[in-house]
Amino acid sequence: MCHPLMITSVKTDIEELPNIPAFKLSVTVKLNGQTGVEMEALTGVSIGLLTIYDMLKAIDKGMVIQNIQLEHKSGGHSGDFHREETS
Repeated sequence: MCHPLMITSVKTDIEELPNIPAFKLSVTVKLNGQTGVEMEALTGVSIGLLTIYDMLKAIDKGMVIQNIQLEHKSGGHSGDFHREETS
């Protein structure tokens, strides 16, 4: 976000969770380089969820955006990261 990146792909997945009701949004960013793109992926999720809020605010202004978090990262200077699942 503060320096040019050679991003090779961005994949966005949205899953409806009707029992809650909620949506789960995942963004995967890849690049060929030696820097991470966690901030780009987290920004993508944030903007995507804000877009969903904007489209649905006429139905429910009380929606909550929560649990934006890094799930997995591989490569880069700091190495791999995998979030432990909690039950």
